[in-house]
Amino acid sequence: MPGAPPPASRLPAMAAPRNLAAAAPAPGKAKLTHPGKAILAGGLAGGIEICITFPTEYVKTQLQLDERSHPPRYRGIADCVRQTVRSHGVLGLYRGLSSLLYGSIPKAAVRFGMFEFLSNHMRDAQGRLDSSRGLLCGLGAGVAEAVVVVCPMETVKVKFIHDQTSPNPKYRGFFHGVREIVREQGLKGTYQGLTATVLKQGSNQAIRFFVMTSLRNWYRGDDPNKPMNPLVTGVFGVIAGAASVFGNTPLDVIKTRMQGLEAHKYRNTWDCGLQILRNEGLKAFYKGTVPRLGRVCLDVAIVFIIYDEVVKLLNKVWKTD
Repeated sequence: MPGAPPPASRLPAMAAPRNLAAAAPAPGKAKLTHPGKAILAGGLAGGIEICITFPTEYVKTQLQLDERSHPPRYRGIADCVRQTVRSHGVLGLYRGLSSLLYGSIPKAAVRFGMFEFLSNHMRDAQGRLDSSRGLLCGLGAGVAEAVVVVCPMETVKVKFIHDQTSPNPKYRGFFHGVREIVREQGLKGTYQGLTATVLKQGSNQAIRFFVMTSLRNWYRGDDPNKPMNPLVTGVFGVIAGAASVFGNTPLDVIKTRMQGLEAHKYRNTWDCGLQILRNEGLKAFYKGTVPRLGRVCLDVAIVFIIYDEVVKLLNKVWKTD
């Protein structure tokens, strides 16, 4: 009949399903972060973070250096802060900041740059990184930062802080201290405790990136490009930081002793651990846990928040795709 609609049998049977399929968002491929962006963002995040959290690092180090074999210098965290402020003023809590600041920027830059470099080669076809591969990438990032930056930086920092407890401190500043250490002990003097540092940093970043990768994958679900709210990133960072503290504080204590002014008492990392166990007991391996917990949780949360936000900014002004 003229003007009558065509029979239903003559309509394209699959038209509607095709249109629905086209309208549905296909699972996107995760965007990769260029290692160059990671280096810039990581360096900036590391510098800001250490300026905020250094006093807790100072207190942690002092408590770890306070051996039971001598009369304890400090009765706890509050007493350490009180004695330091009484003797050196509030700025005394920042003794050694320069060595850590000079190192924190390249440390975070190497860490995130190496992590992104490794993870970009270990993601699946959709650009996703599972938690086990996140752990391996974190381990690689931790080892790289330990060898390139952390060991010499931490050695100088620990010597500075330990030097302050001496009757006549001999280091007048960062560059003077480095010059004196190298003059007296050679370059190897800035690489004391390398084995312990590699073990500590490797396990540190392995734990942190494993936890962060797991939490991020859980939060994003099927959308790998789902934006991360800074508050959520901060909460995940606190969890990752706490996990790393409880997981490797014994290695941190050994590393600190191996880098102190009395490191000559230990033949190697293993001997240091045995002497601590023999002379001070298992509890000594968790000295400084509370101040370290506060410092690390804040550290990891701040670093990941700043890192993510700087990467977002760099993505707008630096096109690498």
